[in-house]
Amino acid sequence: MSSRRRNALRLMILFVLTGLLQACDMDLYTNLSEREANAMVAVLLRDGIPASRKVQDNGQLTVVVDKQRFPEAMARLDDAGLPQQKFSNMGEVFKGNGLVSSPVQERAQMVYALSEELSHTVSEIDGIVSARVHVVLPDNDLLKRVISPSSASVLVRYDPAVDINQLIPQIKTLVANGISGLGYDGVSVTAIKAAVAASRPNAQPRLASFMGLWMLEADLPRARFMFGCLLVAVLALGGVLGTQFWKRRKAEALYVLKGAE
Repeated sequence: MSSRRRNALRLMILFVLTGLLQACDMDLYTNLSEREANAMVAVLLRDGIPASRKVQDNGQLTVVVDKQRFPEAMARLDDAGLPQQKFSNMGEVFKGNGLVSSPVQERAQMVYALSEELSHTVSEIDGIVSARVHVVLPDNDLLKRVISPSSASVLVRYDPAVDINQLIPQIKTLVANGISGLGYDGVSVTAIKAAVAASRPNAQPRLASFMGLWMLEADLPRARFMFGCLLVAVLALGGVLGTQFWKRRKAEALYVLKGAE
């Protein structure tokens, strides 16, 4: 076998193995920070769903799961409130755009910024999966005799294991103190219990050992399959190299015999 054919065979084996590895996994979420990726992988592994991270060219991370477990992984992360909501901060909302803002635009920006900041703060409370705060700041005229008070509506989705009745007064106080002119009674809170995945196991995922390596028991069949494919490829390559070596030795022996004659 010529050197060109040998190199082509090696490349073909490499491509086959690479295809087998990539065919089993699927990107779940991309462009994640390290904190976001770690939180997702931890939740999935805790529930027995094989998951891993890979670094992108831009330095951010991608969470990868088994292709067959993709729907289950998406449902589990959604129940856990991951990835977390993205909120705008005051700096982003009031970032200068080179134009003169009208009073109406500035007021709308202020209301939006307050809503985003408060939503972010409430969502950071332990037991709250997600939160949205809608702020109403009435445009009161100083000449009016009756002044309309400010108000806020809060929608939270909470962990079923949490006693939400103990959190509601804290949420109302937090929002009321975050808006000028807003009283405790002007804040309404609507709490919705987050759904619990039916397939979530009660026990911790079981581990298994394969070739001296510890892995999730769910990964064991795939590891055996990949090891079998790799073993077949190595044996095939060894057979090709052995045949080539035998032919070369035979040719050298014939050359020596002809030289002796």
